[in-house]
Amino acid sequence: MTDFFYAIADFFVNVLLVPFDALAALELESWFAANAINGLLMLVGIVAFVYWMLQLKKFNDNNEEDKSVTSHSYL
Repeated sequence: MTDFFYAIADFFVNVLLVPFDALAALELESWFAANAINGLLMLVGIVAFVYWMLQLKKFNDNNEEDKSVTSHSYL
């Protein structure tokens, strides 16, 4: 049974976590390259947020959402 858990540990360390090791090495080599990756991820998040807000506005403008108060009368 211990071999099974060692195999899982080996899989995570040698296969799944290799990209994180590459990112750590990149950060040591170039601060700007590491932050460019962070900036790219932030840009993707901002674009997704704006898209989501525009979709919510579109549904709100069409009055497709049921805004009746039924679950809590005190609201």
